[in-house]
Amino acid sequence: PSTAYVQSDGQPLNAETLPYIVVPAASSRWSPGASGVRGGSVAAVVYQDRVQYAVVGDTGPSDLIGAASYATARGLGISSGPSDGGVPSGVTYIVFKDSVADPIEDHQAAVSTGERLARQFVADN
Repeated sequence: PSTAYVQSDGQPLNAETLPYIVVPAASSRWSPGASGVRGGSVAAVVYQDRVQYAVVGDTGPSDLIGAASYATARGLGISSGPSDGGVPSGVTYIVFKDSVADPIEDHQAAVSTGERLARQFVADN
């Protein structure tokens, strides 16, 4: 019922409607903030032939990578059910350092920012 980061109105992010990912909480091994990752950072989530742009919307256990909202899973064609949701592997998460979708709940801002940063990444490499 709650997320580490909230909408501009102070309410938790809505997992059913907003594509977001969960990053590991800060630990002795990794500090999201020191890596340029914070609530609202933009991510490209890739599965098979699909890309879903999302925001960093929550934190989870420091030893777990690979969780996302129901909306992210659905956008990638992955089952989002509580008992049969997810896939064991094959999902790539790319978080764009020092990026932000503002406000965090504006999915179109995440898409626009993500597409721009993905084009820039490809052009630079």
